[in-house]
Amino acid sequence: MSENLLSLIVLLSPLVFVATAVASWFQPGCRPKKIITLSKVATLISLLIVGFGSFLVGRRGLIESTLWGMEGIGFSIRLDSLSLIMLGMIALLGFVIVKFSCNYLDGDPKQGAFMGKLAATIASVQLLVLSGNIGLLFFSWVLTSISLHRLLVFYPERPGAQIAAKKKFILARLGDAAVLLAIGLLYNTFGTGNLEIMFTAIKNDFSSGNGSMALELSALFLALAAVLKSAQFPTHGWLIEVMETPTPVSALLHAGLLNAGPFLIIRMAWVMDASTVAPILLLVLGGLTALFASVAYLTQTSIKTALGYSSVGHMGFSLMVCGLGVYPAAMLHLVAHSFYKAHAFLSSGSTIDVIRAMKVLDETRTISPLKVVLGILLSLLLFTGFAWLWGIDPLNELPLMFVGAVIVMGLSRLFAAAFARKWNARLMSRAGLLAILVILSFFTLEAGTDFLLGMQVPDIRIPALVNILLSGLLLLGFFLVVLVQILAPQLSHKPHYQSLAIHVRNGFYANAWFDRLIGATQLLSPHDRQLSGLR
Repeated sequence: MSENLLSLIVLLSPLVFVATAVASWFQPGCRPKKIITLSKVATLISLLIVGFGSFLVGRRGLIESTLWGMEGIGFSIRLDSLSLIMLGMIALLGFVIVKFSCNYLDGDPKQGAFMGKLAATIASVQLLVLSGNIGLLFFSWVLTSISLHRLLVFYPERPGAQIAAKKKFILARLGDAAVLLAIGLLYNTFGTGNLEIMFTAIKNDFSSGNGSMALELSALFLALAAVLKSAQFPTHGWLIEVMETPTPVSALLHAGLLNAGPFLIIRMAWVMDASTVAPILLLVLGGLTALFASVAYLTQTSIKTALGYSSVGHMGFSLMVCGLGVYPAAMLHLVAHSFYKAHAFLSSGSTIDVIRAMKVLDETRTISPLKVVLGILLSLLLFTGFAWLWGIDPLNELPLMFVGAVIVMGLSRLFAAAFARKWNARLMSRAGLLAILVILSFFTLEAGTDFLLGMQVPDIRIPALVNILLSGLLLLGFFLVVLVQILAPQLSHKPHYQSLAIHVRNGFYANAWFDRLIGATQLLSPHDRQLSGLR
């Protein structure tokens, strides 16, 4: 069987969702049995297609369809380990979200229309990850934004949803323009839209950081598009405001569509590898966003708003890791975050009941800053020792060490909690074993992801001096954030801390500035305007 036919068989996965979307036009109302059945069948077919595609890629490696277009640009499918990992993740999320939606919107007068729009959105994301040509890549990139917009305004009578959708629409069009400029430069440089031909040319003709000006600009526009797509500070406000959409939309958005930004960078990793400025942009902006959002997350009183800031922070961390060039770790984090966030949103309604049912209450204990610093240093020492035993070369794999250090730094809260109590050897040993388990999981899963991706992404390189300095500053920032988080119960009564918490809770008012810029207050009633603090 030819590669062209095999790749087109995999194309059935988005096509069955397209068929569901089209069928919803004829049954858009309440309890559409045929649409619900078709949606469930589409998710099962998608899972089977993923299994079939994984078998093909495991046996044959890279598979590409022939081009449907002209002058080297148009429609073609690319099957490799990266596209199959993403397709599998989307298929699993689609299966869960569609099943949840069938019950969640039961009785809604527009349930059929919702199921169709949901299916269209899943199809657009699947087309994006299967793209083998910049023509299809750009088309599906725009299609994901348009299909998401239709879900965000599913209840048009809600002004909050309209405001969020308007801001998202503006940012999405800017992102589309950035992608269009990037692929225009790439096409002009290589004379083709085929991704594999471009990647091969970059591998053969350009070393890291020594690309042409066209490649430098292309990478910069791609980084800008990823930043706009992934709600990075200060453009994050729309993501915090989309909570008036149905819960399945929030789950799909946070677990799937936001990942389009990091996925674009990972897919175009060879272009980024030939650039100098773009990785620095991702490193700085992603790192600062991760720091900001992780602090803002702790100040929120709404569960969904807190989850929104969590997504902003995770996307920032993923882009920061891409800026470091540790693409397997970025891919691992992307997939892990998707499943975690889908579960968090779909189960958010029962969170209060879970908290009420907790039989063990957390006891806040005072702890000295010295013990907190000791806990952080102990975590880093444990991580460094394990990395040495694992065989990691700190000089040649410095970016990987940095990523691992940021992740493991969170373990310092375990040791800080243990230090806050009277000395207990059993408690300390349990904290140590849990820390080792987390470190082992990180290195094992990262190595596994690196093996799966293979030659689809560049190897880790020794970073330039400016990247090392910036990474060190960010690591210091994460150190301070963890320190403040642990000491927060003791600082909460301080006036300066309370004032800062108000500013952080409001995102340093970047979202309010955006509201005024686009005239969002005109969409609110006087009562809603007063409640939101806008005039």
